[in-house]
Amino acid sequence: MKQNTSPLQLFLVARSEAGQTLQAFLSRKYAISLREAKALLDARRVWVNRRLVWMARHPLKAGDAVEAPRPASKGAAKPEAPRKIRVLVENDNYLVVDKPAKMLSVGRNSVEELLREQTGNPAVCAVHRLDRDTTGCLLFAKSEAAREAAVMVYKTHKVSKFYQAVVAGYYDRKSSTLTAELDGERAISHITRILATKDASFLKIRIETGRTHQIRRHLSMLHFPVLGDSEYGMKKARDPRMLTLPRHMLHACSLELQDPLNPHEEIRAHSPLPADFRRCLQLFGMGR
Repeated sequence: MKQNTSPLQLFLVARSEAGQTLQAFLSRKYAISLREAKALLDARRVWVNRRLVWMARHPLKAGDAVEAPRPASKGAAKPEAPRKIRVLVENDNYLVVDKPAKMLSVGRNSVEELLREQTGNPAVCAVHRLDRDTTGCLLFAKSEAAREAAVMVYKTHKVSKFYQAVVAGYYDRKSSTLTAELDGERAISHITRILATKDASFLKIRIETGRTHQIRRHLSMLHFPVLGDSEYGMKKARDPRMLTLPRHMLHACSLELQDPLNPHEEIRAHSPLPADFRRCLQLFGMGR
């Protein structure tokens, strides 16, 4: 059965519309305010001739192909934030949760804030962070003392962190290690190919270090950017399937460490692939 995977609408710029800014064009086409049009651009989901564009004043030419998601109608209900964060593992001092996409790890309306409400413990705090669109295992401490102990363990690099990613292109190595420095600091990523087609590859990555956006930056350096990554990914999409992805395809699948406050116990957590990640694999012929 063929699936309808494209949430984008295509517009062709007429001669009479040439010279308009992209922001104004979107505002007129969708009958929305300039501010709402700017929000679409800021979300980095607008493409011109299959090239990602987020500049509001980008001038359009006759014949340009503009693709953008249809904004929700004003009367439509807005998507609700998760009412409950799924807890994968919990003990007296720590809990590992299954972070959803489109949520910050800390701050306002974050996983941390929701988890404090959910547990009734205002002292719950994140030990590390995942990017807003990255899903999976996220470790929290139930007290400041527990957080400080866990941070010390992280500094020793005695934490086993595995991620799964779908990247553009055929990754021809079964396994490899990348040691390119990031921001002048040591960064090590071990990469294993799980599945691959000529257009995309499903990888598992173990990181020894936790530099900012390490996996996404390392894979981009290898010219295998994470699919859906608007920051380090391809700025021009040759494959229309890439335009349908709602986020970057990166998932923190497992986390293992010795309990910082109990050396006789281990914390082990596994997060299954989320639905949008599985759909991406199916879209590129790697579904199971």
